[in-house]
Amino acid sequence: MLLLHASLAGRSFQSGIFRQKTDTSRCRSSKKLEMASPPILSLALPSETGRVLSIQSHTVQGYVGNKSAVFPLQLLGYDVDPINSVQFSNHTGYPTFKGQVLNGQQLWDLIEGLEANDLLYYTHLLTGYIGSVSFLNTVLEVVDKLRSVNPNLTYGKPGVSCLVCDPVMGDEGKLYVPEDLVSVYREKVVPVASMLTPNQFEAELLTKLRIGSETDGREACNILHGAGPSKVVITSINIKGNLLLIGSHQKDKEHAPEQFKIVIPRIPAYFTGTGDLMTALLLGWSNKYPGNLDKAAELAVSSLQALLQRTVNDYTSAGFDSQSSSLEIRLIQSQDDIRNPKLTFKAHKYT
Repeated sequence: MLLLHASLAGRSFQSGIFRQKTDTSRCRSSKKLEMASPPILSLALPSETGRVLSIQSHTVQGYVGNKSAVFPLQLLGYDVDPINSVQFSNHTGYPTFKGQVLNGQQLWDLIEGLEANDLLYYTHLLTGYIGSVSFLNTVLEVVDKLRSVNPNLTYGKPGVSCLVCDPVMGDEGKLYVPEDLVSVYREKVVPVASMLTPNQFEAELLTKLRIGSETDGREACNILHGAGPSKVVITSINIKGNLLLIGSHQKDKEHAPEQFKIVIPRIPAYFTGTGDLMTALLLGWSNKYPGNLDKAAELAVSSLQALLQRTVNDYTSAGFDSQSSSLEIRLIQSQDDIRNPKLTFKAHKYT
């Protein structure tokens, strides 16, 4: 009882001192409030690689969307600011999930908040899963706003991928999003993108071309170049049981694009978040090698395949059959493979 009383008395006594100090130093505090705020170091001392605004999904548990993209880009030296288009407890492959969906007005509120504090300078914009037409249209308004702050986001440096779009719409013939999103991507988003990273199904939706051969894949890239982006990477194409990546870089409109493929071994498992990770790696490496998309793709594929193999090995070590359900990728455990990948996959150039 005595200890409690002494404690309370001491607290009261100290509170009185604090009040007194506050009263006598009010003028001094006012002067301090008028002083300039410290600089945002990511703006004042920017990294050599750049500052990325990443708009895509987020899960509390697991690695998809921003959870799959932000950390790898940071490992590669980028400052990354994420905006979560959705925030779910876990990815939608689980029996149930809960969370919130950001609407277009809420996205714009965040952009206005950044602008009001002079924080809206970015060298790259990365977009992933977007679930509604209204939100996607707001993203296009964000593009215009970012370009008004940084004109290089419009024109970019030679070979630099400033606006990187993973047009997440579906896979293996199945749409994940409302069908009316497809035309918005095709007519409005593709023309403003610097680099596009669709899978086979998404490339078919955007080009209205059935991809059944390598020639078809290359033609799809040409169609997409004609619509806007100088860099196109179809991240996975299944041709007669073989898995390929086909990349294409049109450095100027007067010359044919440089095209290549990377043969990817099939791993007998299904993973979540790999497309989001692949696009982040392609952004990261393509801006380190701006005129050499095939080199960037080699590094990205080598990182991803090492991570996937580690994921399968770890599930197997835990006594789990890796073919029985989708697997959460081992992102944190694979950071060395992301930062310094061993080049195990080579691009083969088309002539």
